[in-house]
Amino acid sequence: MFFHDDTHLSNLLVQSAANQKRIIFHDNTSQIPEYLTYKDLLEEAHHKASVLQQRYGATTGKIVLIHFQTHRQNVAWFWACLFAGCVPAMSTPFVNNREGKLSHLAHLHRLLLDPLVITSADLLDKDFSDNTLLRVVAVESDHVLAEIETASNEESVGTVSIDTESNNPVPTDDSNIGLLSPVIIDARPGTGSSTPSLASEHTSSTPSSYMSTRGDHASPSMHHSPHFFAQTETPSSIPNSPELLHKMIADKLEDAGFQEQSDNIEFAPLQELDASEENDLKLHSDSSVVSSVSLQHVAFLMLTSGSTGNAKAVCLTHEQVLTSCKGKLHHMPMEGDCAVLNWIALDHVGSLVELHLTAMAADCDQIHVPASRIVADPLGFLRLLSQHRVTRTFAPNFFLHNLQQKLDSAEAHDLKEINLSSLRYIISGGEPNSVLNCVALSKHLMKLGVSTPAVITPGFGMTETCAGCIYNRRCPEIDVKSSTEFAALGTCVPGIEIRIAGGSLNGEGEVQVRGPIVFKRYFNNDEANRESFTDDGWFRTGDVGTIDKERVLRLVGRSKDLVNINGVKYLPRELEDAIEREDIAGVARSFVVCFAHRSPGAKTEEIFIIYQHKYEPSDIIARMQTLHSIIRTIVQFAGARPRVLPLPEGRLERTTLGKLSRNKIKSSFLAGDYQDQIDADTEMLRLHRVNQNAEPNTETQRKIVQILKDIGVDSTHLDIDMPILDTGITSVDLVQIKRALEKVFEIPDIPIITIMTNITTRSLASAIDLLKNSEGDLERDYDPVVVLQPQGTKTPLWLIHPGIGEMLVFLGLVQYFPDRPIYAMRARGLNKGEETFTGLQEILTIYHGAIKQKQPEGPYAIAGYSYGSMIAFEIAKILETNNDRVQFLGSFNLPPYIKTRMRRLDWTAGLVHIAHFCSIITEKRSEELGHELRSLPHPEQVTLLLKESDPQRCAELALNHAGLLNWTDVSWSLQKIGWDYDPSGSVAHFDIFYCQPLKDVASNRTEYRKDHLNRWVEFIRDDLKFWEVDGQHYTMIGPEHVPKFQQTLKKALAARGL
Repeated sequence: MFFHDDTHLSNLLVQSAANQKRIIFHDNTSQIPEYLTYKDLLEEAHHKASVLQQRYGATTGKIVLIHFQTHRQNVAWFWACLFAGCVPAMSTPFVNNREGKLSHLAHLHRLLLDPLVITSADLLDKDFSDNTLLRVVAVESDHVLAEIETASNEESVGTVSIDTESNNPVPTDDSNIGLLSPVIIDARPGTGSSTPSLASEHTSSTPSSYMSTRGDHASPSMHHSPHFFAQTETPSSIPNSPELLHKMIADKLEDAGFQEQSDNIEFAPLQELDASEENDLKLHSDSSVVSSVSLQHVAFLMLTSGSTGNAKAVCLTHEQVLTSCKGKLHHMPMEGDCAVLNWIALDHVGSLVELHLTAMAADCDQIHVPASRIVADPLGFLRLLSQHRVTRTFAPNFFLHNLQQKLDSAEAHDLKEINLSSLRYIISGGEPNSVLNCVALSKHLMKLGVSTPAVITPGFGMTETCAGCIYNRRCPEIDVKSSTEFAALGTCVPGIEIRIAGGSLNGEGEVQVRGPIVFKRYFNNDEANRESFTDDGWFRTGDVGTIDKERVLRLVGRSKDLVNINGVKYLPRELEDAIEREDIAGVARSFVVCFAHRSPGAKTEEIFIIYQHKYEPSDIIARMQTLHSIIRTIVQFAGARPRVLPLPEGRLERTTLGKLSRNKIKSSFLAGDYQDQIDADTEMLRLHRVNQNAEPNTETQRKIVQILKDIGVDSTHLDIDMPILDTGITSVDLVQIKRALEKVFEIPDIPIITIMTNITTRSLASAIDLLKNSEGDLERDYDPVVVLQPQGTKTPLWLIHPGIGEMLVFLGLVQYFPDRPIYAMRARGLNKGEETFTGLQEILTIYHGAIKQKQPEGPYAIAGYSYGSMIAFEIAKILETNNDRVQFLGSFNLPPYIKTRMRRLDWTAGLVHIAHFCSIITEKRSEELGHELRSLPHPEQVTLLLKESDPQRCAELALNHAGLLNWTDVSWSLQKIGWDYDPSGSVAHFDIFYCQPLKDVASNRTEYRKDHLNRWVEFIRDDLKFWEVDGQHYTMIGPEHVPKFQQTLKKALAARGL
């Protein structure tokens, strides 16, 4: 049979209770399992629901975090929460370290809006001893029950005690069990009170469709009442007939003042869905807009693993779960006397929905066994399947491998009396299934009585899809036929659709799904909701797959394959395709493999590119040209230098399907299988540098190369004529180089501009030698232009410094533009002997002249950061007046009218802004120091600020008293110039990049754009474009955000034809 009433999940247990099926719980301590019929579970859930409401103040719609170790406890309290009208959230195991645990608890407190936590006495001590935020109760411990005071109003509240030996409920007084005034026991440490109080209303998390309770009376605003039994029904009066059970529920709902949605409830066995039913299940879209903290229609919450950050709470609705169970049983029918075995914890959707609820929907027995018992004894798993005549179970790939190994070596007596004739489905998911393993294991299982070789059922599913939603019922036959290494994932169950975004038949792309089985939102997580769905409503799974010629889904890239560079994730296939598109002469077509690996001692993951070369192994020139082409391509795409290894023909083997196995090639690389080629390539590159006089050949050059190695620059492919900035160094790295150079060469001060303008090891060595000979007193004429990237054939990009005058903030962008020269402006006054600017016209004359000298002809591309946007705007006007074409003009977060704010800033404001910009003090402390320092002389202000600054960060930046004092003077000179600035005139177009504004300018992005940035339209002749980016004003192109910012900047340049 299949349960058909999809109005509320609790109806599933009510119907199941009318039959004689049961749940069997095994544990690790006893050979005798515990038997619990569905009717017994219903009665127990009813009583425990009363405990939750009356003893622990669990109000209708309240989130209850269920944190237990055993299947028995989790099952009982899950249903109790549903019957109490609460929303259960299944808790995942905690980490062992205290810091991680406290962070997780704090996150759950915020995410779930201060949930009630129920747990056992042992876990209360083990997992919550340091808790100060959450309300936690050990619901099955006598000592906690004893502390609870019952309500002492005119009506006495009945009490329910729990027999801790059997966990069977013992009612002490049913006369007042019902929807009474809830009481909350605040179990948070430090509250100093255990006195019950009336529950506060959580309006943000309690939807109006749920019954609200105030005082001693229930308000009948409920859409579906999950609490079926009130004062009059005792456990013995629960009817056996499902029709009578449903009538009782309907009567109670009507008494409460609401109606059922459907009058037709059928209890017929599920055979096949007819065409209309299948069409109903194919597509579902909820056009209503639901708040992310609404619990309307939500049956329970499942927490994601949080392996890539904080856990998310997936909202699973009654309709979604029941539709999922129906779809699973349509794909894998369970008829007759069937049983399901589960050994996965109930905090995993594969356990709760895939097995527990689906077994109940199919009217089957179900068996629950601790995972530790199964993993320790794979053959014992088979014995349990045989003992309970199990039809359906679950096992991930790693366990199936272990099981195969045990069966390979098993003796006849090990398998005695194992009969698997009832076994039809071993569902497997979570990782790819080896076809060889499936073939071998299927043969073993058929010898033990399994009737079909297709017993192993690989599948695809996520928490967001109620576990499995796509299954391969033709494994391993279809996979052997396709000669694939890993099993296909199969076809969709009714209730879900799949598409491959950007792919055609056999084409690869992101796997996206939709339908009534697919969740609609995460709870209390707007950002994740925005990122997880396409504009047309498809859920983005994050996996890469293809639909092959057999019309089955195959994954070709999983999340774990993603290359994580500076917080931005790339699919290896994307990087491989980027190289293929370049059609590099020395690279064999379709013989490129990319993967990520963190080498010993490396700060982060690195990109590794292995390719088959087409040139002769001895052709050093072709080898170097190919190397530089690959590096340039990857740096441009991902902003990181890859490690590159060429291999001769025959070393990169393809599968019989014709694909390169990324996993195998990576494994071979890590195992040292390619070490001969690594050694040969390294030697050839060394010889090339020697032949090209690119090896360091002076003492100064050798010392500089060593300094670069010491700060972590990969010098494998670095010759003395390669631009140092091409190695991807940061502004901190640059300052470290400066300090190291001063120490090694015993020069008191090497201006940072000396390093910036001598961009190769060869030229820097010459400048150092000159400084040594002049005893460190080398003076330079002021030149505003700093060459950040000298190479490339595309239109140069000019970057104008912000109000602090320095251009180091642009360094992070350099590595992303290997094909475009990048020049930056640096204010006068930062170097020894330079005077600060005195007026805007002086700045514009000098900067415009420098631009024309470096780039005589257009088109021009200019952008300014903050204050620099004003200068860029004025320079663009001059260029256009002289008939020069400015094809791109960009502003990084500056409105046109700045005079008012400039006049609010003084010397002290400039000082604390620089300090915050350099991250030597926090933003909050910078605001406080502005008031505390303002009355003091400038040198004394700097002294006191440095005392409060982060000494390590100051050391990294070589920021001392004299330097900070001079820097603030330069910034102050620029601020005063802005006092009288009024924008005028116009330019052809403008691109505005905006982020979170400064607090004293606007409170949010919307207000900032509407009231401030939009006013640029007054000075634009043609069009104005806006580009929203991540971060805040001071961090928008910092290390955390520059990987995404550069992508947006490239889009803007491309949109302007550059």
